[in-house]
Amino acid sequence: MRADRADEVDGHAHTLGHKDQGPQGRFWQRQRLMGLQARLRAFGHAGRGVLLLLRGEVHARVHAAATVLALGLAAWLHVGAWRWAAVIAAIALVWTAEAMNSAVERTVDLASPQWHALARDAKDLAAAAVLLASAGALALGLVALGTPLLLRLGG
Repeated sequence: MRADRADEVDGHAHTLGHKDQGPQGRFWQRQRLMGLQARLRAFGHAGRGVLLLLRGEVHARVHAAATVLALGLAAWLHVGAWRWAAVIAAIALVWTAEAMNSAVERTVDLASPQWHALARDAKDLAAAAVLLASAGALALGLVALGTPLLLRLGG
């Protein structure tokens, strides 16, 4: 095999030999551009998912209100970086669980349009994940913001 040809390793083409700006160099530039476009499309799909979550899920609106409340409280209390990190992690945990719950519900509805005990169980388990994440977020929020809140209100 010649050193200036592309070889396929692990399903990906790799250029062997010297780096020229000939046809292979342009090939790799196109590949990088196409990879960037694919990533941008993926972000677009994810953004659409966020909109679906906010528009179509009643509980997501409750989470949105709780998010605004938690962020506003942390800002009002002027908490430090570690407390901010705890609040943000708690918020991300709940939103992630809610998105996964919505995905499971839609997938189960598609796969099992008729009632089935396993479909019910899958939906209940996904809802339980949101409940557990929310309870954990509340506990984390109390630990992170409880003391600063008491100090602010009491002193």
